[in-house]
Amino acid sequence: MDNPFKTILVTSAGTGEGKSTTLANLAVAIAQTGMQVLIIDCDLRKPVQHKVFELPNKQGLTNILVEQLPLESAVQFTRVNNLSVLTSGPIPPNPSELLGCERMKGLLQQLKNKYDTVLIDSPPTVAVTDAAVLSAQVDGVILVLRSGVAKIDMAKQAKEQIEKANGKIIGTVLYGVNYSGEDYQYYYYYGEKKGRNLNA
Repeated sequence: MDNPFKTILVTSAGTGEGKSTTLANLAVAIAQTGMQVLIIDCDLRKPVQHKVFELPNKQGLTNILVEQLPLESAVQFTRVNNLSVLTSGPIPPNPSELLGCERMKGLLQQLKNKYDTVLIDSPPTVAVTDAAVLSAQVDGVILVLRSGVAKIDMAKQAKEQIEKANGKIIGTVLYGVNYSGEDYQYYYYYGEKKGRNLNA
């Protein structure tokens, strides 16, 4: 059965809500099922996926879009089987314009044909237009809201901006819920409990 959601954007309403951590853990979980997964770090303002997976970020998405660097030269393997990352590359002066260009649309289609699942990390929705621009180019959007941090009005605004851009919200994640009474921790991609939390 074909996967109707091959390209998925993960965003949040505001900053520090855990979208990047949520995306990384989701990517690992999918890769562990045997599917070929690619993460694209489209947060061209505050990229963190290269830090999560301990990868260099000298070249990446922006080099493909601006310099027409071959895809094969930019995608990096991780230590997780079946999981690759296309880091952001150098931060550009015009992120929204770059993410909305025709070359970006063509790249997403190319990757959609190459991988089982493509997960896209974007900036928060309310602060800038990047997420809205991308939401129209993907199969679905996951909105991450941090427990105790997310404001109802901001969450509604994020939802409205995505839908106005013809994006399709396929799920919402409530991040950082305290089940144990201890400080929230997450399981990193080696299966080890880590105290470090990027909160991005």
